[in-house]
Formats: sequence, C-alpha cells, structure tokens
Amino acid sequence: MNFCAQCGAKVTLQMPSGDDRMRFVCDDCHTIFYDNPKMVVGTIPVKGNAILLCKRAIEPRREKWTLPAGWLENGETVSACAVRETREEACAEVDDLQPYVLANLPFINQVYFFMRARLLNADFHAGYESLEVQLFSPDLIPWGELAFSAVHETLKLFCDDIRKSEFPFRVLDIKPQQRL
Repeated sequence: MNFCAQCGAKVTLQMPSGDDRMRFVCDDCHTIFYDNPKMVVGTIPVKGNAILLCKRAIEPRREKWTLPAGWLENGETVSACAVRETREEACAEVDDLQPYVLANLPFINQVYFFMRARLLNADFHAGYESLEVQLFSPDLIPWGELAFSAVHETLKLFCDDIRKSEFPFRVLDIKPQQRL
C-alpha cells in the first residue's frame, strides 16, 4: 500500500498506539488500514451420498477439482455467498445449508467456511469458472486431483462422516506443509 484511500496522502508502516503489529497508517489524516484475512465460503452439495465437485477453469489450480466456493463479498452473509458461489460455479441450486467446517489457513491469510447443502436437482452444469461439474461417490473422488488443502481435508472428514451418518461442525488449522 502506498497511498491513503481516505485522503490520497502517503502511508507508512507503523505500529499504532495500543496495537501489537505493524499497520499502514496515513501520514496526513492518520487513518489506520487493517489488512485482515479473506474468507472463502462454499458448499458441499450432496445428492444421496454423491458430492458435487467442480473442475476449475481459472487459476490458481486450473483443471483441478474443488467444492463450489469463493470470496465472501462485503454486505453478504455466508449463507448467501455459499448459495451464490454454488450457482456461479456449478449452476446448481441448493438448500438446507448446515455449517460444517471452518478451516484456518493463517500462512496465506485465508479462512474457509464450508456448509453442507442438499442439491435440489440434477440440472447442474459448469459455470463460467468451471470446466466441468460432476457428482462423485466418496470412493470415486479424484483425491490426487483436488485443488486446495482445505477442500481435501474437508472432503476426507465428510466422507468419513457419511459412513457414520454424523456431521459435527469442526474447526481445522491447515498447516503450510498440507498444501497440495
């Protein structure tokens, strides 16, 4: 960051009084700019025991499989984001959203939030960010072709939970070495 979004003056990295980390601060109007983690929100769309996955048409990890998910927008609820991202990436309709996994990825300043969701029908197809979409039974998930560690860990837990028919909410801490 070079310039203040409030007044246009130069910003410098400083430790504001009472803070415990460096922040960009405007040299003129003294506005403090907080750079906080980005939240990725998505669904685990399920029909029976099959899970809907999307093959990415965009970078990063183009041509790898993922759950439908994306950035939470300002002014948007996590539920609305989950439904929107599922529509955008898989042209799929879901309901009965239930919180399932919150995955912390502090090494890339991201938090993933996945919700279990009921896939309403089989009338889905690739959206503009997907090359293809497909339902996978747990034993046919392309484990070696998954795009992101948070998706991999979430799907591992979910497939195990399908066998138990129990779906507790979990908080995961993804480590840098868990990167795919």
